[in-house]
Amino acid sequence: MRAFVFTDASLASEAGRFVWLAIDVEKAKNAKARKAYPAAALPTFFLLDPADGSVVRRWVGGMTVAQLKDFLRQGEAAVAAAHGGAAQAGSVDGALARADRAYGAGDYITAAVAYDTVFAAPPSALASAAEYARVAEAALFANSMAERTEAGLALAEDALVRAGRSTTGASAAAQGLSFALALPDTVPGRAERIARFEKATREFLADPQVTLADDDRSGLLASLMGARQDAKDEAGAKQAAADWAQFLEGAAARAQTPEQRAVFDPHRLSAYLELGTPEKAVPMLEESERALPDDYNPPFRLAVAYNALKRWDDALAATARALPKAYGPRKLRIYGARADAFAGKGDVPAAQKTMDEAIAHAKALPEGQASAATLESLAKKRDGYAVAKAAN
Repeated sequence: MRAFVFTDASLASEAGRFVWLAIDVEKAKNAKARKAYPAAALPTFFLLDPADGSVVRRWVGGMTVAQLKDFLRQGEAAVAAAHGGAAQAGSVDGALARADRAYGAGDYITAAVAYDTVFAAPPSALASAAEYARVAEAALFANSMAERTEAGLALAEDALVRAGRSTTGASAAAQGLSFALALPDTVPGRAERIARFEKATREFLADPQVTLADDDRSGLLASLMGARQDAKDEAGAKQAAADWAQFLEGAAARAQTPEQRAVFDPHRLSAYLELGTPEKAVPMLEESERALPDDYNPPFRLAVAYNALKRWDDALAATARALPKAYGPRKLRIYGARADAFAGKGDVPAAQKTMDEAIAHAKALPEGQASAATLESLAKKRDGYAVAKAAN
């Protein structure tokens, strides 16, 4: 968003109507803000009522410029309606207002159920395509977080029809595929549902009339790879990974700035790992580290690539560069990569000590930044090194 969307000159027209505030929720000093405005995924955008700071609109994930403008316009209309201003098309009331409030507060189960009521009612509250798109995107995410797989599938089916050939339609295809893949293997019709959403995802990717940001297109390509892996189609999964990598290489080549190019680093690394060619990631990550010296991500990702190549000492050096720059929950991933490098060298005590440091860091994080499940996972990883050593 920072590299591709917020730089768009057409957004200058929004200046003076909105006050922008960006909060890095991984920093300890922002723990209170994170608790007030919970974000289950990054980025998350909130549009607040200036009267009381309440959330009137919430969006999870990236947006195109057009989607951002719709998000702002609809939020402005909601604030006007809430304070007795003239009602505008798409203004919230009743079940939709309750759903949006719950979604803004991160109460996904309540939000998902309330959105069910909205979609079951006559479509008057969602008369505009833009309002339908915003609500459908929110409801899909709420159902995903609430693990309401069947409800999410039904909504994705509806959105494929109602959103048509649009960015939201593409999101519905990808979300529907994710819901279908989450079904147990024993559920009747699972394969048919996967096939339907996989086909829809391919059609959106092939449609030049559908506006998709490059990172969204990358996500769709990754979901197709996941579908082929689920089908135990090794050749298909490898081809999907190759298509994914090829697209990302082209997107990175079109980038105008180092920050834009680095946007594609994590997906490119994942694609190369899937293809068994992690060495292809090393030059791009070295370039990103030179261009973005204060960013912990390039050396961390280099460590992951080096571990895959069994270049343990290079991985340790990369994590040593990354750790001083990192903070918050994401520092835990760097500790994990460093511990894996020590274990790869056969130094189990050092691997366990590194995970002890990770556990201590997690315990020191502010409330909401590390859960009991996180601590359990870290402890399990620590103990796993000893088990692996004994097995060998």
